Amino acid sequence: MTVVKLNCPAAPASSSYARHVLTSQPACNTTAASAKMDNAARAVSLAQLDEYKDSFDADGKNRLATLTISREAYTNSLENRYVFLNHPPVFSHKLAIDAPITDQKTSGRCWLFAGLNLLRQGMMKEYNLEELELSQPYLFFYDKLEKANWFLENVLATADEELDGRVVQYLLKDPVGDGGQWDMFVALVEKYGVVPKEAYPETYHTSNSRQMDALITTKLREYARQLRGAHGEGGSACHLRDMKRRMLEEVYRIMAISLGTPPQRLTWAFYDKDKKFHEFRGLTPLEFYKLHVQLDCKTTVSLINDPRNQYLQKYTVQYLGNVVGAPDVHYINLEVGDLKRFAAEALQAGKPVWFGCDVGKFHSRSKGMMDPELIDYQTAFNFGFSATKAERLQYGESLMTHAMLLTGVHIEDGKTVRWRIENSWGAEYGNKGYLTMTDRWFDEYVYQIVLPTVDLPKHVVDVLDKEAQVLPPWDPMGALAA
Repeated sequence: MTVVKLNCPAAPASSSYARHVLTSQPACNTTAASAKMDNAARAVSLAQLDEYKDSFDADGKNRLATLTISREAYTNSLENRYVFLNHPPVFSHKLAIDAPITDQKTSGRCWLFAGLNLLRQGMMKEYNLEELELSQPYLFFYDKLEKANWFLENVLATADEELDGRVVQYLLKDPVGDGGQWDMFVALVEKYGVVPKEAYPETYHTSNSRQMDALITTKLREYARQLRGAHGEGGSACHLRDMKRRMLEEVYRIMAISLGTPPQRLTWAFYDKDKKFHEFRGLTPLEFYKLHVQLDCKTTVSLINDPRNQYLQKYTVQYLGNVVGAPDVHYINLEVGDLKRFAAEALQAGKPVWFGCDVGKFHSRSKGMMDPELIDYQTAFNFGFSATKAERLQYGESLMTHAMLLTGVHIEDGKTVRWRIENSWGAEYGNKGYLTMTDRWFDEYVYQIVLPTVDLPKHVVDVLDKEAQVLPPWDPMGALAA
């Protein structure tokens, strides 16, 4: 058993805390009897358990709670029906286009799905399309390859640091995870372009990425050992780069065998809603993006709500990225009210909004609802939760876990009430693939939105000119990339 020692800082003798401690706490005793009593206080005693049971049995409501709650998940047994009654899936402002729902299946590609779902909105409007899906596997291929290169570059950059140090161990933990950030999406699109889904469709390993991720991770850790070893033996920078080049070729081979080689040119042929035929031949993926996507991704910016840190400040996360040489991942930190106001204005103007949140909190997957009062723990267990948004981030209780697309908002008397979300978990999920998020859930668990800079006031855009404050690699503002 490990005994945790708490080293509390001493308070000034004149403070109220010190007076309370000096007057209300027993004097420190180092005798053997005192040590024995101390050990007893740390352990869970049988008498203590008897007290707990007597108290539990004395409340008749606990028996009823046990009979009902023990049979199924909290999300079902404690579901607050009044949340659904108060927030029907009806919205005062909704995008005109309802694109077919996508499905990331057993993978962590939500950020790619949300990003491409955003891009297709403008294309569907421009070309009068009934449906369109852009290829997530295409960007997934290059993201893995770029992340492998990113990791190996960081291995070289930290070659002189201790292997068991926190930074090196963090880099080794998950070098090619499926996740990513908006600026990483932009880096891929700007370098490789995009293609329609039919030009590069799903394979088993795009839809079920765990085995391939594990294989690449095993190889990358092996490469890290080899690179650090060669550096320790005095290998030149040229020699280390040559090693890295051969290593990346093996990663490419894994990707090409598992996913197939990505197309270098494509033909985009389709019928519009009026059954009119269109065809664009011989396009490179980058030409397809530049000519047919109706959004210049470079003109967008990520806005976050991180109440731990200063607002109207620019932030980045150390070692977060995928494409070497691309602009750093960066955010502008704003109050949550600003995020809601800017997002609502964009939706009213007919623009979808990419956003990142902690999707697992107070969420009904079957009915597609998110609200802090959706699961009634108070009635069942006689307790609630008191941590603030900042405190949940500080204590590891919350972080960004999922990216989706805002496609609607309901406004009453000038105030946002609920939000419509297009997810990427298939049409069987929620309300035919969509879900409803209440405004108070937005307050507590939405951390990021993405908007074009032209839709933001000058004092916000000017923050981009500031020097970025660097958050540590393990900061929750970078968690979506895990």
